[in-house]
This record gives sequence, structure tokens and C-alpha cells, in this order.
Amino acid sequence: MTIKTSFAKMAGKSSQFVLEKFFKRGSTLPGKIALKFDPEILSALTKNYEIVVVTGTNGKTLTTALTVGILEKAFGKVVTNPSGANMITGIVATFLKAPKANAGSKKYAVLEIDEASLPRITQYLKPSLFVFTNIFRDQMDRYGEIYTTYDFIVKGAANSPEATVLLNCDSPIFNSKKLVNQVKYYGFDHESHQPKRAHYNTEGVLCPNCHRILDFKMNTYANLGDYVCLNCGFGRPELDYKLTALTEITNTTSHFVIDDNDYKINVGGLYNIYNALAAVAVAEYYHVPSEIIKAGFNESKAVFGRQETFQVGDKTATIVLIKNPVGANQALEMMKLAPYPFTLISLLNADYADGIDTSWIWDADFESIHDMAIDQIFTGGVRHSEMARRYRVAGFDEAKIKELDQMADVVSAIENQASDHIYILATYTAMLQMRDLLASKGYVQRVFK
Repeated sequence: MTIKTSFAKMAGKSSQFVLEKFFKRGSTLPGKIALKFDPEILSALTKNYEIVVVTGTNGKTLTTALTVGILEKAFGKVVTNPSGANMITGIVATFLKAPKANAGSKKYAVLEIDEASLPRITQYLKPSLFVFTNIFRDQMDRYGEIYTTYDFIVKGAANSPEATVLLNCDSPIFNSKKLVNQVKYYGFDHESHQPKRAHYNTEGVLCPNCHRILDFKMNTYANLGDYVCLNCGFGRPELDYKLTALTEITNTTSHFVIDDNDYKINVGGLYNIYNALAAVAVAEYYHVPSEIIKAGFNESKAVFGRQETFQVGDKTATIVLIKNPVGANQALEMMKLAPYPFTLISLLNADYADGIDTSWIWDADFESIHDMAIDQIFTGGVRHSEMARRYRVAGFDEAKIKELDQMADVVSAIENQASDHIYILATYTAMLQMRDLLASKGYVQRVFK
């Protein structure tokens, strides 16, 4: 380790100690400070680690958490970034706290990494395995169209050409380019029917060869499934890791079969089963037995704003991150499974990390709230008025929609709510603000971010 790197590490770790000890919070700031002194510090910090990188639009945090749960059962402590600090400053901050990995001793790291940040980070960090989850329209002011996002990911993986890529083969865009990396495929194979079109408002369904619209022999949601082009024959490759049965899906748990093994996770909704499938694919890649996978899943729980549930007196509240139309729709589908009435709180911010353009809420199917037993809707965040307008346009009773100017008022609304159950849909920075307030009152555990 060079003098420059040693000094950068010391500066970063010192700031980290001060922030956590005296301010009771973490930050990406230590990573930023360390990078100022040594822009290449990540190369030294990650040396000798077996690194798994999870990237894609939706599902990174839960896929990472499920994978960590399994690999820790198999191999011991795993380095990870549980709060989703997934740009280079956050990754550096994560490794500033990590133990040194010596040559000959196998230490694992499982990291979620932002798609646009991947090419820069993989100049220094060299993964052994990449996991591609999906690509949907998201923060278009930052990422652009889905094809631009995939270019980021392809370039990032190409910086480590010896690494294997586990990709969600149900996403057509992941089969649109030949990668320099070795590729293995995971996907759903639980049903099949005559080819038909996805919903008319679905993005990413053009054949990459002839640009005709793809048909699906099985369509789980959005642009995911067993796709085929009836014009040129383009279609989904053979799967290496496959889900063959959906046993039961509720709003809090999911049961399913992957490669002839029955599994359960303690998180609800179809979309989260894809995250579990990705985690199983990683585990099988590292030859982890199914008994250990099950043991890891048995301890699985919703993490950091992804169906994270907490108690406020005798009330049960669940906070769910939403950030794009596809993710919002899947969250709404999960909420439909709730066997009880509930109050809905929607928090909409428009910071850089959320995406400044909030027009995506008009592409999400908020009309589906009429299929749920919702007592009342509260809206909050910087764009609370826009969110309230969206629910009014969706046809919800205007007298039951209340706008809240301050996040503290949202917490008070939860505390004083008559309903036993509350769902909170929140964009990223709104979720962070809400969690901080809830943590200050002891309702959730603070996670350094």
C-alpha cells in the first residue's frame, strides 16, 4: 500500500469514526474524503476479495441482502452495503470499515452498484461475478432510455472480462448484445402459452434484431418473461437456473420452487421472487447446497425501506420504496394481496437521487387503488400536491385525501391513525427522511448510509 493510499485510508476512517461516534450516523462522506487523497484507493481496499456485484434498475438492495444471507451461512461474514450507498463514495466507505483480505484467505463481498456508476467503479474494483437484475425506465433525466442504461452496465462488466455474468434472461434487453464475459442465465419457467403481446404500455419489447414487437409465451410483469419474435425467431436462451413453480404469494411471504427445491422468503410480491431467484443463482454458482440456501432464506426479511415493517403502538406500518412506474405497479400489486383494510401514505420527492422529473407517476397504475380497502390517503414530501392530484385523477374520494407539508406531520399521522395497518409508498430521499424521523423515535433501527 502506497503512502498516498495509507493517508487516504486514515483520513477516511477518521472521518467515519467521528460521524458514527459523535453524530450517531454514517455517511458517504468518508469515501469522498478518501477519494480526494487517492482516487484509486478502491483497488487497494478490495484486493484479494471475492466480489459479487448486483446491478440493474429494480431489486438491487433486496437481491444483495438475500445473497449476503445465504453466503454468510456458507462462508462466514460478508462485506456489503446494506443501506444502498451504491455509488463510488459509498463503496469506498463500505470498504473503509471492512477487514483486510489477505492472499490465500477467501473473503466475500456482495455489493449493489448503481448502473451509471458501474463503469467508473469497475476500473478499480474487480468482481468475480456480476448479477444483472432488470432494466426499466428510471430517472430518465439521469439515465436516459433503457438502452443507455444497458450500455453503462455492459461497459462496467467489460472492465472485468474474466468475471461471469448471471443475467435475468427474462429481460429481452439483456439478450440484445454479446458480452465479452461468460454468461449464465436465470429466469421463470413455470408456465407457457401461445405467444401474445404484453400490455400496450410496456417498454423494452422491441426485437433487437428486426425491431418488431416481441410476443410472450409467458409474461410475469412489465417486459419480463419468455419472449419470442414471430418475425425473425429471436427468443429467450436456455436457462441455467430456473423457477418452475409459484406455490404461494402473499403480501408478506412468497413460496416457490427453483431447480427442484422448495424455498420461502419473508417478503411479499411477485417481483421479489426474481430477487430470490438471482440470489439462488449466485449460491448455486458457488456450489452452496440447497439446505444452506433455505437456512439463509429462513432468516430473510425486508430491508431498508423495501417492505420494511415496524410497530407504532398497536399499529403496523410498512414502508415500500418506489421510484419508477414498473416498481410502483409491483408495489401496488403486492398491496392488493393484503387481507385487511389500511391507510395509504404516499411520499414524493424530486431530489437528484429520486429523479428530478416526477412525471413517471402518471404512467404508474394508481387507478388500482380501487381494488384495495383503503380508508384514507395522506400525501407528503416536496411534491405532495402533485401526488394528491394523481390520486384525485385516479378517482379516489377527494374528501379522504389529505396533504401534509412536513415529514414530522406524516409521523404524527401514523401515530394518530385509527387504522391498524398502514402502507407508506416513498421515493428514495423521502424514504430516507422518513426512516430518520422514525429512528429518532425508536420505531425503526437506524442504518448508517
